[in-house]
Amino acid sequence: MVGHERLICSSAELVDGGDGVRFQVTRQGGSLPAFVVRWRAMPYAYVNECQHQSTELDWNAGDFFDESKLYLMCATHGALYDPGSGLCVSGPCHGARLTPVKVCERDGGIFCAEDG
Repeated sequence: MVGHERLICSSAELVDGGDGVRFQVTRQGGSLPAFVVRWRAMPYAYVNECQHQSTELDWNAGDFFDESKLYLMCATHGALYDPGSGLCVSGPCHGARLTPVKVCERDGGIFCAEDG
């Protein structure tokens, strides 16, 4: 059940295929690292955890896309994820998915739905 929404960043902070914004998300009474990126004009957010091993994807804060700007990449293992679905398309966790975080964009901001 969603308790409330929280502003993550302004819409202008997210550029298609550019750096993402890191934030914390509340899940099941705890806090997890997460991130939001813009891909094909839409914001997508995921828990910041590679499905191969529990490491954060970005080596440098906010640097989630590979060189081609087509995939999200785990800097540790090289796994490539589709930005729109979170599906691992290449690497040691092929076929696994990033854990999505519900976000919406309105009034010039990106908002995250949080647990009660």
